[in-house]
Amino acid sequence: LLGVEVHDVDCATVLMPAEVIDRCARVGIRTVPTGIEHGTVTAILADGPVEITTLRRDVATDGRRATIAFARDWAEDAARRDFTINALYAHPETLEIADYFGGLDDLAARRVRFIGDARERIAEDHLRILRYYRFQARFGAALDAEAEAACADLAHTLKGLSRERVAAELLTLLALPDPHATLERMRTHGVLGVILPEACAAQLAALARLITQEDAQGVAPDPVRRLAALLPPSPDVAETVAARLRLSKTQRARLIGAAERVADDTANPHALAYRVTVPSAVDRLLLLGGDARALIGWTPPVFPLKGGTIVARGVTAGPAVARVLQAVEQRWVAEGFPDPARVETLLNEELAKTST
Repeated sequence: LLGVEVHDVDCATVLMPAEVIDRCARVGIRTVPTGIEHGTVTAILADGPVEITTLRRDVATDGRRATIAFARDWAEDAARRDFTINALYAHPETLEIADYFGGLDDLAARRVRFIGDARERIAEDHLRILRYYRFQARFGAALDAEAEAACADLAHTLKGLSRERVAAELLTLLALPDPHATLERMRTHGVLGVILPEACAAQLAALARLITQEDAQGVAPDPVRRLAALLPPSPDVAETVAARLRLSKTQRARLIGAAERVADDTANPHALAYRVTVPSAVDRLLLLGGDARALIGWTPPVFPLKGGTIVARGVTAGPAVARVLQAVEQRWVAEGFPDPARVETLLNEELAKTST
């Protein structure tokens, strides 16, 4: 409807999950019960997976998870959704759209609006606050005053959510092309302070500079890199935030690596990438306002000298070999990774030092 590329397809049905699985099996379609307790079965098709969910209605909500019952009424299923633009149903054959709450008009106006009373929708699931900002950053233009006020008033309810859910929403928001203005509003509304108190005005300015650098250098957005921009450059702070958000080991290492950046990192991008990996070097350079373009598509070379070669030249295995190996490698990196012939010369020079 917006002319935006579609990456996933969701289907809704009045059929019960067991019937969905049975019908798929009859035509040779493999299924995975990804969320069968909530009515969702994933069909594995040649063009990609499709989630098929039985119509539902909410029986009880507590702000974190809903207790649901299966339903047969499409309007009832639509009423339990968060935003009007998320309650649009297209018939699979005619493509006729069923719009129960004015979602088409809101979509045309690029307005993200809660279904019914915004505060009631948020009370059902507090994560909808973060979803609102994410959808607004992606699709929105006109701000909905009721939604903005409700999110600000109920920001404190985010404290009761699991850290994994909060982190997933935050990182998805940060992965959007330019979430800076949305994050500024989240800070003004008191939302950002609940989930990421380290993100002060100065850090939001750092994020804006990072986004400018990414755009200018043609580097794709990265949510962990952008999260690093929202934090002071302190490994201890990065460690604390990674633990609080329960980031994966890979994300944690990336965040801490970015926090270890120093001004001298911009002096030799290739040497930096050899030392800390290319992705980490790109993070540091962009966060420091440096030029990372030389690293795009670059693969660090393999140091051609091995300890056995040094031992064969008469150096006793142990610390002495390590010192020579390190000295040659440092010079090799500083000289821009010259060929093996130059490495041999460097080795001879270092061995001469050890014999004097």
